[in-house]
Amino acid sequence: MFKKLNEFRKARREKERLVNDLARAKKELGETHEALSTAHDRITRQSRRIKRLLEGGEDPGGIRAENVVWIFGAGRTGSTWLSAMMGEFEGHVAWREPLVGALFGNLYYDRAKHLIGRGGMHYILGDAYRESWLRSIRAFVLREASARFPEAAGPRNYLVVKEPNGSLGAPLLSEALPESRMILLIRDPRDVVASSMDARREEGWKYARRARMGVGPLAEEDLDAFVRDRAQDYFKRIAHTKQAYEAHQGRKVLVRYEELRANTVATMRRIYSTLEIVVDEEELSQVVEKHSWENIPDEKKGEGKIYRKATPGGWREDLSPEHARIVEEATRPLLEEFYS
Repeated sequence: MFKKLNEFRKARREKERLVNDLARAKKELGETHEALSTAHDRITRQSRRIKRLLEGGEDPGGIRAENVVWIFGAGRTGSTWLSAMMGEFEGHVAWREPLVGALFGNLYYDRAKHLIGRGGMHYILGDAYRESWLRSIRAFVLREASARFPEAAGPRNYLVVKEPNGSLGAPLLSEALPESRMILLIRDPRDVVASSMDARREEGWKYARRARMGVGPLAEEDLDAFVRDRAQDYFKRIAHTKQAYEAHQGRKVLVRYEELRANTVATMRRIYSTLEIVVDEEELSQVVEKHSWENIPDEKKGEGKIYRKATPGGWREDLSPEHARIVEEATRPLLEEFYS
């Protein structure tokens, strides 16, 4: 009898062990299934993302088109100063001179301008395939921006693109990214040309760069041609940017350097309000103070430096009457519209 009782107890313990083993196995199986399901979902999402990228689409985890803020215009208009201030705000990142506008704009408007309007299948930017290559430009810009500045991804982050020397392509970039935001930054063309002349003269900051490439300073006999070329180039860049600005359906704001210099806080407030980007008022004042002309070290500003005068109307002292006349003839429509 005792033998049968022991056998019964032994069988019961074995049953309990088996039940526990089965419960543990079920739990482990459930955890494994959950892990496999999670991994499957992750792989599926990644596969879709890769497929979308290969097809020329956008990275859903990358920078959003509506959070791209272009600064278009031309060189020597204050774009370095403006982008430096905007890049200081929380959640803002500045992309300085990617020249993506030059990449497409120079090809479309200069190198192959005789092909504009032709729909042949061979020209890469042929009008018959405009919808296709605009999608490619869009994907290219967003993908490269996201690769370089992943911290700018997210609904509350902004990528500020300083693109004065790529402004020739502003109409194409605006059309490819219609949700993006745009700043058209202009300056009196006479001050722009005066600043360019100063940079190219001996001891100027551009002369130092060009001297390393074996290019000498501006000769007196070449000044007239240089002034005319700079004025025409400025007018061309602003004309293209203005074309993009007028056609752009997204949020946009036109800013004159002179008003930015005269009342920086109020102008910055207007920029952000018009672009519908929320910034902290205290932070705005701190950013403006940090980047004020007075707080630039003396050794970094003055004649021949990148930060030269910051004095609107200084062209009256810097340009000869003949050079002022050349600039005014080349940029008359712009002067009449904004500086009459």
